Parts: sequence; C-alpha cells; structure tokens
Amino acid sequence: MIGIYGGTFNPVHFGHLRTALEIKDLLGLSELRLVPCRLPPHREMPEVSAEQRCAMLELAVAGREGLYVDPCELEREGPSYMVDTLAAIKRSQPHASLVLIMGMDAFQGLEHWSRWQQLFDWAHIVVMTRPGFSLEGLGASFEGRLLASREQLSQQSAGGLWLQEVTPINISATQIRASLAKQDDVRYWVPEQVLDFIKQHDLYHAVV
Repeated sequence: MIGIYGGTFNPVHFGHLRTALEIKDLLGLSELRLVPCRLPPHREMPEVSAEQRCAMLELAVAGREGLYVDPCELEREGPSYMVDTLAAIKRSQPHASLVLIMGMDAFQGLEHWSRWQQLFDWAHIVVMTRPGFSLEGLGASFEGRLLASREQLSQQSAGGLWLQEVTPINISATQIRASLAKQDDVRYWVPEQVLDFIKQHDLYHAVV
C-alpha cells in the first residue's frame, strides 16, 4: 500500500514528520508520499513558492526510510485537486492500493472538496484522530464506508474509511511562521536542514 499525505507544508516541521512515520508504521505502508500542494483550492496562496516548499520537504525527508516527496501537483496547472492527484498516481501505479491520509480538520470539510466522492474510487481514506475522538456525527455519507478492521485496507483496493488514532503533537506551521517573523528560535520544531534553507533564502518575514 502507498500512503498519500498532502499539504502546503509551509514549512514542513517535526509534527508532519513524526506523524508521517507513525502512520506509515501503523498501517504497514510500503511507502508514504508527501505531496506538496502547488495551488491550494481552499486557502490563500502561501507566500513561499511551491518550489521552495517542495525543496524544504525534500531536505526534511532525506534519509528517512519509506518517506518520499511526490512533486506531481507542481507539474499541473490550476488548483491542486487531490482527486486529480490520486488519479495520476493510480495511473502510474495501477496495481498498488492507495491510502489517502488526512487530519480530522480536513476530513470535516471533505464534502466541500472538488469531486470528493471520487476520492473513494481511487483510494481508501484514513483519518488521523486524537485520543477520545467519538464517531458520533460522522455523517451518513461516510458510515457505510467505515471499515471493520485496519487489515481491510490491504484486502480491498479502495473505497474504505478508517479512523486511526495517532500521537498528538502540538506544532503548527502558523505558529512557526509567526515565530520566524519575530526571529524567535524554532530549532526544536523544524529540521536543521530546513531551518538553514529558510535562513539562506530569507523566508517568512511577515506573520501570516
């Protein structure tokens, strides 16, 4: 199984990396692809270019077994719709099962995504939850897709929904950008190579 973990990664931080490694191990993924979004459909365009965010992501995953950067969204024009990304990856890996990884915030807004129902045609969806999460209010659109066990992810090619508890890590890119704008120390939140890149290219001056 191949995991797909998208985001703006603006910038990538240890919260992204720790969660990616944890979810890869929990689900038994052969690899986890981190997909930097070129043009987010549901938020403002990041002030740092997609190419720079992708370069930071490459630095962050270097040497981390099983984590890879997939720049496919940088190669497409227009808004970066995940349904198009999954379709493209499936075309290049027709025999692989795909697992789309997302946080609870993203999942709660999923019905506003472009052609969101088609996501299940290409992949399973795994939602990362925190301890104490309740299934109450999941919604009729998704209840029928909920898998009975994690093992079903590898037994079916696509179409399932699994809720996976992960370790809470309270680091946010918004917090990091604000700290960088104030020239605060963020070395415990961001990999050293990424921080060097930020300093070298003089990024994140304004609080956003």
